[in-house]
Amino acid sequence: MEFLFAGLNHHTAPVGVREKFAVPEGAMSSVARELAALEGIGEAVVVSTCNRVEFYATAEDPVRGQEALRRYIETRSGEPLGEAFVRRLGTESVRHLFRVVCGLDSMVLGETEILGQVKKAYQASHEGGTTARYLNKLFQRAFNVAKEVRTKTNITRGSVSIGSVAVELAEKIFGRLEKCTVMILGAGETSEMTAGALRARGVKAIFVANRSYENAVVLAAKMNGRAIHFDEWAREFHEVDILIGSTAAPHHVVTKEKLAPVMRTRCDRPLFCIDLAVPRDFEPEVNKIDGVYLYDIDHLERVSEDSKSVRRQEMVACEEIIERHVTEFQAWVDGSWAQAVAFSAAVSGGEPERART
Repeated sequence: MEFLFAGLNHHTAPVGVREKFAVPEGAMSSVARELAALEGIGEAVVVSTCNRVEFYATAEDPVRGQEALRRYIETRSGEPLGEAFVRRLGTESVRHLFRVVCGLDSMVLGETEILGQVKKAYQASHEGGTTARYLNKLFQRAFNVAKEVRTKTNITRGSVSIGSVAVELAEKIFGRLEKCTVMILGAGETSEMTAGALRARGVKAIFVANRSYENAVVLAAKMNGRAIHFDEWAREFHEVDILIGSTAAPHHVVTKEKLAPVMRTRCDRPLFCIDLAVPRDFEPEVNKIDGVYLYDIDHLERVSEDSKSVRRQEMVACEEIIERHVTEFQAWVDGSWAQAVAFSAAVSGGEPERART
């Protein structure tokens, strides 16, 4: 048995490439089921966020498994994997997952949202029946690693979320935020965290627009804001200073054609747009409109570089913890595989094969 990994992220591909391979949150379980049903694949988990699209799987024959994984991803997306996709095998797959959940592979070094996102993705796959002995053990160990890293290091010190980076940018544009009004398009977890960070800095009001009005009501209540119907967001726009896009729409929600006429009525009042969606909610040409400052997920990464220096000092301690867990986990895999092979040989009456590592 071997662990397989294939994926791309903000390190290897810009958002324009990532959005072509993105898996909607509601589809991750069904995609994992399709993947696990392939000949050559055993278990499967799919993780898709604004910064990464990753496929974890197991296979008894790693060559056949990797090929099946490649064909599936290319067929589903209609795009060749190309150099942006990284493929790992065995221990390298394990190490990669451990680094991801600890926030060491994140845009904002040490950020904590990724752990919750991976937990949710794993739970979706687990409930869909695509995880068993090996991936269950792998992901449970990964969550334990993340907990130890957070407890024993200072990697999470400082601005450790996309929301906090967005707040820093907003303050550079507007100064103090007490007079600013925020509108959120979408009611997902990332929207909530970003809006919460802005609310903590004292923004005046928050509007929430979502295709499911009920979900908009729920998030608006948490933010002490007001829910509006999605098709009415442009009517409320004259009051908005900060516009956050984080929908699951497969196309641009905010276009230059739609936004330009509204901006002409705002009397030189700037608009700060934060596009957290993949695929993107904002048409890139929006940034050409006078008074509009558009930042997508890749722009936020460049801004976050300024706050990484302190947390980089913690990297050595984090990597040491991860390497210890990688070694322990690989020892469990080797022992578990050896037991499985010996049992199979005993049942069949043959000699046990030497366990692969």
